[in-house]
Amino acid sequence: MPKIIATINQKGGVGKTTTVINLATGLSLLGKKVLIIDLDPQGNSTSGLGLNKNEIQLSTYDLLIGSHRLNSIIRKIDLEDNKSVYISPSTEQLSGADIELYDEDRREFRLKDQLNNEEINNFDYALIDCPPSLSLLSINALSASDSLLVPIQCEFFAMEGLAQLNKTINLVKERINHNIIIEGFLLTMFDSRNNICKTVVNEVKNYFGDNVLRTIIPKNVKLAECPSFGKCIFEYDKYCLGAKSYMELAKEILLKNGDRYIEKIIR
Repeated sequence: MPKIIATINQKGGVGKTTTVINLATGLSLLGKKVLIIDLDPQGNSTSGLGLNKNEIQLSTYDLLIGSHRLNSIIRKIDLEDNKSVYISPSTEQLSGADIELYDEDRREFRLKDQLNNEEINNFDYALIDCPPSLSLLSINALSASDSLLVPIQCEFFAMEGLAQLNKTINLVKERINHNIIIEGFLLTMFDSRNNICKTVVNEVKNYFGDNVLRTIIPKNVKLAECPSFGKCIFEYDKYCLGAKSYMELAKEILLKNGDRYIEKIIR
């Protein structure tokens, strides 16, 4: 089975989708086979990789309701150096899934059940882009995942909502997924010229301790621009600070998960 990581924060605009796209492509460029599961009805991971949501016939919605299997849904996105990343795309149909699944058996486990087959074993990592709310879709992501990656924007209201998210994670761990762990809290949109950013970094590190990842993602114009061109940061400008930071994040995630090949490269 691949390592399944849910990228989640109930607060919007924290860099969640940016992280999913660029961490996934960074891992792919480092030789890993990576699947993105776009579980957000807004479909930003889908459009951010250059797919036209209006032309998509099958999506994560079809996976959740069980009408199609994973292999018939995923799309391949080619990268440089003959690398690629795969995505289970999202469309607006997904916005009705909460209601449609409400009376279904095992509604909290629909994603987990659909991923529990040999098709997912073709991947090393699967990254789930969660909606910015604690909905049934998010619960499905939490039940299906091995760990959680939580982006936190370096701004004044950064800590808002994290207490509720922690409460939800604890409830899920108690009742639905006993084995889920924190992959890490990721500080995003950091501006070294801004004193508030520095204060938030210190507060987050004091609060979450060793669970805070070493890599900090800077506020970077190129990172903001690349989704509108349907490209990851490595395709848009692989030499910018944003690309370097996400490559460092990819290496850090691999190190956390005991990748000996990356250990040799870094040493």
